[in-house]
Amino acid sequence: MSGVARIGHGWDVHRLVAGRPLVLGGVDLPSDRGEDGFSDGDALLHALIDALLGACALGDIGGHFPPGSEEFRGICSRVLLAKVRDLIAAAGFRPLNVDCTVALERPRIFPHVPRIRRTIAEDLGIPVESISVKGKTGEGLGPVGEGLAVEAWAVALVEELPR
Repeated sequence: MSGVARIGHGWDVHRLVAGRPLVLGGVDLPSDRGEDGFSDGDALLHALIDALLGACALGDIGGHFPPGSEEFRGICSRVLLAKVRDLIAAAGFRPLNVDCTVALERPRIFPHVPRIRRTIAEDLGIPVESISVKGKTGEGLGPVGEGLAVEAWAVALVEELPR
């Protein structure tokens, strides 16, 4: 590492509804319900975006991409992640690694984790070995356990580049 390392944490939750695709980490998962959100509702990328912004002390996702702004209605969260990658680069940071957890009753995300990791690595421009994605269930408890919601947490380590 050539600069100071900084850590950020992000969290997001979305209600699951019929008639929407289920998108996690930029990957469409087979499901009869998807996230109810202003954008594509990708809770995993939203948590990751907040973690990256937090590590760089650059605010949060809502401050940069306000919900209700027509510019962002239905937008792919991969586009938002690319904008954040460029924003943190302009501020003198680069991501080193991320660790993400998704709580979802069904479908199980385990079979999709390799594709999600590759997608995030590609979008951040870092090795896939620097991306961790884990799936959990709600064990039948609360909105996640009842299959009504998806939650995601992310931790990001960034490096401040020498100026």
